[in-house]
Amino acid sequence: MKLLENKIVIVTGASRGIGKSIAEECVNQGATVIFTYLSSKEKAEALEAELSVNGGFAKGYKSDASKFDEAQELVDNVVSEFGTVDVLINNAGITRDTLLMRMSEEQWDEVINTNLKSAFNLTKAVQRPMLKARSGSIVNMSSVVGVKGNAGQANYAASKAGLIGFTKSVAAELGSRNIRCNAIAPGFIETEMTDALDQKVVQEWRNGIPLKRGGSPKDVANATVFLASEMSAYVTGQTIHVCGGMLM
Repeated sequence: MKLLENKIVIVTGASRGIGKSIAEECVNQGATVIFTYLSSKEKAEALEAELSVNGGFAKGYKSDASKFDEAQELVDNVVSEFGTVDVLINNAGITRDTLLMRMSEEQWDEVINTNLKSAFNLTKAVQRPMLKARSGSIVNMSSVVGVKGNAGQANYAASKAGLIGFTKSVAAELGSRNIRCNAIAPGFIETEMTDALDQKVVQEWRNGIPLKRGGSPKDVANATVFLASEMSAYVTGQTIHVCGGMLM
């Protein structure tokens, strides 16, 4: 039996990179995957088709996770169509990097709303079906930047650190109902975005990591599947660093 057989999984921010890899691995492990998109229905349909090969199933919903009412409507629609929500993966995230002295209020708000408020919105929305089922797993995508900070990323670091505190609080509140909440803090993960960077700089970053390589989206996806599945049934309130030893 696959690790997520017959599980209904919501993944935000699944269009590329880490989010897409998470959605793929969840489908591979037997889950029905619901993902959100903001604009292009054509791209969402293409992703549905890509994720649904070999007997899998995925469906996109147009929804902005940073909007409270839209998050609630999304969960209501998923419960109406599929009966419940077993797993929520709060992966949606953006960056608006600049030094604090140059950072605008808009740049701060955009990052906090997308990275942190969206997790509040969806976690609050999935509470009801999870409480009814007395079961559920919530996985929040933090970052090593949320643990150690980083110059030029005050907004991003604050949002990702906030997710860690949020994770611990949700775990404390919902643990007695058999609902678990954990976070993942990826380090240097090589995606389409890093391919465009100066490769000498990228190699310097790799050299500073004990495992001497960047991570892959699948490295993060594997940790996510572990936390989503019953393999981690006695794990809650934790932050797993998927960083090759960057933080020890």
